[in-house]
Amino acid sequence: MCNAKLEPYDPATLALRLDAVCARIRTAERVAGRPPGSVALIAISKTFPPEAVAAVARAGQRAFGESYVQEAVDKIARLRSMPGTGPLQWHFIGPIQSNKTRPIAEHFDWVQSVDRIRIAQRLAAQRPADRAPLQALIEVNISGEASKGGVAPSEVAGLAQEIVRLPGLRLRGLMAIPAPGLPPAGQRAAFGRLRALQKELRAALDGPSAAGIDTLSMGMSGDFETAIAEGATMVRIGTAIFGERA
Repeated sequence: MCNAKLEPYDPATLALRLDAVCARIRTAERVAGRPPGSVALIAISKTFPPEAVAAVARAGQRAFGESYVQEAVDKIARLRSMPGTGPLQWHFIGPIQSNKTRPIAEHFDWVQSVDRIRIAQRLAAQRPADRAPLQALIEVNISGEASKGGVAPSEVAGLAQEIVRLPGLRLRGLMAIPAPGLPPAGQRAAFGRLRALQKELRAALDGPSAAGIDTLSMGMSGDFETAIAEGATMVRIGTAIFGERA
């Protein structure tokens, strides 16, 4: 039928893509000598509609990442009312403006882009008392790009020591996005630097705070296997699941 319209986010196609990504993660774990299931998948759903997220959730994915606060808050509300999606975990992965900390603190389970103490303080103060602490990652500018957010590697330990004192937040580790266009060796070196920073951070913190530094969020659709080889515990994948953004 020449007038028939195709479903823009076909559930069967999205489920197949999700299965393919999960299979690649399991293979990368095995090749790296990592235990099965040691790497968590965050499906990056920013700019994609609730219907696409619901299809991926119904295929078994539970954790999703968003970068735009109002879009995310609206999407989270929509997903709660959509049947068959179940409880979902939401990660904020974008730059954080001071006037947007409250909705992040109120609606998200994780925030992966903390890069200054003022933002951490506002998130901690605005976290609802009836919710579990907001799980936090420090974003590191691992390639030293002037146009990219994140703290310099030399500033990680100092920021972490301030964050771990804040009620309402639980520091879990580090996140980074290496410079685009790096060859595989360059990608691996950048991821290796973040892994070394995590080790240094554990040494700089005391007791329970050090033990809680268990997360390395690194690796996206084009480089996540390399990230897993270098110790990623969380990969952030959008295009390989949802397709290209318009």
